[in-house]
Amino acid sequence: MPIIKLDAIDSTNDYLKQLSKESDLENYTIVMADEQTKGKGQMGAKWVSEKGKNLTVSILVKDIALKNELMFDLNIAVALSVLKVLKNINIPNISIKWPNDIMSDAKKVAGILIENRRKPDGSFTSVVGIGLNLNQTNFENLPQATSLRCITGEVYEPEAIAILITEKLKEYVKVLAQNPEFLWETYHQHLFKINYPSAFEDKMGNRFMGIIKKVTSDGKLEVLSDDDNIGHYEVKEIKMLY
Repeated sequence: MPIIKLDAIDSTNDYLKQLSKESDLENYTIVMADEQTKGKGQMGAKWVSEKGKNLTVSILVKDIALKNELMFDLNIAVALSVLKVLKNINIPNISIKWPNDIMSDAKKVAGILIENRRKPDGSFTSVVGIGLNLNQTNFENLPQATSLRCITGEVYEPEAIAILITEKLKEYVKVLAQNPEFLWETYHQHLFKINYPSAFEDKMGNRFMGIIKKVTSDGKLEVLSDDDNIGHYEVKEIKMLY
């Protein structure tokens, strides 16, 4: 798989999106950067990472044939790819916090941003952005973040981890075409706080207790509230307080 290494870039996702428009890139082309000046998270949030300490990577996934209403399937495949690699290198207590943050215990180790471009034939090309905290140890202003080094004391090589994740993603994209139910089942098995009472806050600032029951096929979080009502929430419509 081709790997493009950059010293610094505003956003690896933006760079790879533009490059894919200008060139016929090989599927699963990887772009890595030591530093992102404008790293992006979900819904316009910023991704902050200490230079040279972490994995900042974007992966091109071309010509995926999924129905539009099943676009969240790819999110699941990506999240599980990161989760599986971390499990394989013995990072403990890994889970997925909806929609696709990766947690160790109750602290975030990785975030994922997927940007899709639909083609006239109905297939689509995706740029999969992953920020994984590897060797950073100072999270003074990020109390809910951690890194693999903080967890294990070991030092990790970003390129090696990027290759492992990309190889696993290749495998899971194939599974999407054959047995997506397996990925959904595995995703729910590793969903952070599923079936446990948790505190939430909605977009109006109202707080309530609820229980995560599942994620729907269109990517909404299904929550049973303490008044026995079922709610379905888009990203940024609800926040878990933990």
